[in-house]
Order: sequence, then structure tokens, then C-alpha cells
Amino acid sequence: MNPYHHFVSEYARFAKEGKNWPLGGFPKCPQLPIEPDAPKVLIFSPHPDDEVIIGGLALRLRREAGWNVINVAVTQGSNKERQAGRLAELRGCCDCIGFGLVQTATCGLEKVNVRTRDQEPSHWADSVKVIANILAQHQPRAVLFPHESDWNSSHIGTHHLVLDALKTLGPAFSCFTIETEFWGAMPSPNLMVEISAQDLADLITALTFHVGEVKRNPYHLSLPAWMMDNVRRGGEVVGGQGGAVPDFTFATLYRLRKWAEGKLQNVFDGGRNLAAGENPLKLFS
Repeated sequence: MNPYHHFVSEYARFAKEGKNWPLGGFPKCPQLPIEPDAPKVLIFSPHPDDEVIIGGLALRLRREAGWNVINVAVTQGSNKERQAGRLAELRGCCDCIGFGLVQTATCGLEKVNVRTRDQEPSHWADSVKVIANILAQHQPRAVLFPHESDWNSSHIGTHHLVLDALKTLGPAFSCFTIETEFWGAMPSPNLMVEISAQDLADLITALTFHVGEVKRNPYHLSLPAWMMDNVRRGGEVVGGQGGAVPDFTFATLYRLRKWAEGKLQNVFDGGRNLAAGENPLKLFS
């Protein structure tokens, strides 16, 4: 008997059955109280749903280190008829997973892309000011935002928006920067973070609150496969070509650096793996 036939057929069965499982409406995931002076992590999400798709490290910091994770809704999508509905779904998602939520504008920022940055400097400057004010108000210990080649125009635009905002805050402002990937793979991630089965299940549970989006495209069901592929790729790209791949099942890839003295700076040489059970604070010492 070939066990791989059963292996693949079970994947296919769950992928099909999962389309009939409930969306949203679940109780809150396990959450610990946040101390008033807890360090803050800001997730600059190009769209509602990015906060949990790439939020594995943020969730670990929330649960294992007691940090205050706040999602910044950079946009609420380009479909104006869906913006209010997407905000309501986003609130349900963040409430479920235990993230705070900050809006950039009533319906989110508009035209967050490189074309606007190049051709509409006044509009872009207004958006940069909004992000800079959020950074100055919250004084985050770390920020998450997409890397510069994350394919989707709003993801790439958000990358430049955050960096341009950081540049306006002067040399005294500093924070760790955690660049993320989803639509386009980073050529040079330097951190692979293991995501436990419990944390991944909770991220997917929260993701299902984005009902309108996952009904259109049930990408919540493919999140485990994506994280498994991250282990395959991260074992080589982060760990080094030909190196031993860590015994992770699920992981997310990031590029960890620090914004200090008005520029991005490396915080370590080579790549790092953070296993489940390891204290994530070790990355930010």
C-alpha cells in the first residue's frame, strides 16, 4: 500500500470539506491581559486580513511576551461599496485574535501605490503624515509591513509609505522593522518563525471573520500549506544553502532589521530560526 495516496487524498478531502465549515462568529481566542506599559507592535496592513495572514510573530509576541499588538488598517480595500463591511469584519477578526485596531481614515487611505508616490506628491505626503502621526503617537517597539517586492500594488505602496513616514520622524526615533511577505517571496528573508498548530488554528479562526473575502476565495484553507512551504524555502534561504532544515511544520518568514539614526540597520548577520517554545524577546535585545 502506498501511504502517499492516502496522504494526498486526506489533504484534498479537508480542502473540500473546509469550504462548508462556519465562518466568523467564534468565541475569542485565548487572550492574556495587557499591561498599560507593555511594548507596542504595529502591524501596517495593506488590506483587512493581512493582519493575521502574516501575523504569526506578532501573535507570539502578544501571547508569549505580553506585548500590545495593534493593527493599523492602512486601507479598507479598493471597493468602496465593501469598505464599511470590511471594517466590520476586521473588527471581528482583531477582537477574536486579541489585536487592537487603529483606522487611518474613515474608509482607509486611498491610492496607496508607487504610482501615487511618483505622480501625486501632495496626496502621498498627506498619507505619509497620517502614518507618521500614528508612529509618533504609539512609539512602537516594532512595526510589521510588507517588503518592497510583495507584488500587490497596495502591499508595495504600504512598504514605501511606512519607510517614508519613518524618515520624517528624525534621527531620535527608533524601532525594529519586521518586513513581511505574502504575494511575493522575499529574496532575502533573515528570520523563520515557527508557528504552533494552536497559534495557526487561532489565526485561521480569526481570518474567517473576513467572511466576504474568504467566501470569494477560501484562502484561509490554504494557509497551513503556505506555512509548510515557508519551512521548505526558509530552511535553505534563511538557514543557508544545503544546511539542515529545522523540524518545523509551520512557519512564517520575515526580514528583521532596525530603524535607527534615520536609516535601516542590520541587527544580526546571517539568518535566524525561532522555534516554538523559544522566547521571542531574544530577537529584540
